[in-house]
Amino acid sequence: MATFLGKVVQPQKSKLCDSLGGPPVTAQRIRLKDGRWLAYSETGVPRDKAKFKIILAHGFTGSRLDLLRASPEIIEEMGIYMVCYDRAGHGESDPNPRRWLGSEASDVEELADALELGKKFYVVGTSMGGYVAWACLKYIPDRLAGAALLAPVINYRWPGFPKDLSKEAYYQQAVGDQWLLRVAYYAPWLLNWWVNQSWLPSPTVIQGNTFLPNHLDSQFRDRAISSGIFHQRRNISTLQGEHESLHRDLMVMFGKWEFDPMDHLLPPSFPVHLWQGCEDGIVPASLQKHISQRVGWIKYHEVPDGGHFLNAIPGFDDHLLKTLLLQP
Repeated sequence: MATFLGKVVQPQKSKLCDSLGGPPVTAQRIRLKDGRWLAYSETGVPRDKAKFKIILAHGFTGSRLDLLRASPEIIEEMGIYMVCYDRAGHGESDPNPRRWLGSEASDVEELADALELGKKFYVVGTSMGGYVAWACLKYIPDRLAGAALLAPVINYRWPGFPKDLSKEAYYQQAVGDQWLLRVAYYAPWLLNWWVNQSWLPSPTVIQGNTFLPNHLDSQFRDRAISSGIFHQRRNISTLQGEHESLHRDLMVMFGKWEFDPMDHLLPPSFPVHLWQGCEDGIVPASLQKHISQRVGWIKYHEVPDGGHFLNAIPGFDDHLLKTLLLQP
């Protein structure tokens, strides 16, 4: 019985890029110390001429192609170089079955060293990529010149949250998403099987149909779906299978953390900014505000009319870069 159950819940093996029957390699890649390949994409001024060097961590269903939509004039004038990479298991980066917060920070550091970005660089984490920024603040703070978190996804089980506050926000989610997070926390080995059962409550976060109360968010997603960009973006992210990309993301983000960002991070010597939209339908603004109140050294920016997709707001990415790089 145990053997049968194991076969039923076992995820399909990923087809690695450049392997027999696997997808071809089209991106620039570096070889990590553990043998995995990490794919990346660059933009901005040349590395050797850049005044500011930024590593971008993409969100859920994202990839190395999710670069900031900053104006060319700002990038050129300020001398900005940016690199976005496929996080482990996404796009053309090899999966990491032992992925955890520390390995995410290590991947960032190895990428910076391979590209010779110098002793200090900036990190920007968007949505699910926010946990990469938290991991860098915890494990490699000496390598950072600054950090920005854009609507970073939160873990409802962080001990620093008052139970009544996190419970209220948790139950505002769709029933399918509530169950998804329970499985990711209590039985991650069952996650792949769970999300593929049509008779169970559907997780909107996987299907991409979460209710978005913000008009700009809803408009942004509708345009992406009608133009085909939504599905194209997802296909690139899950090129090697959904388990090592999306499911592994959920396991790390909503599993048991080794630290609580509200209690176990030392005040850094560099600026850390966090932007949160008040009308975010994916990340509860109430919990994000609590984090900013508990962590006094975070510069919290509340966007009154903003939702989750902050870079859909005209001029937001220019504002982000100026704030992160020029304000002391």
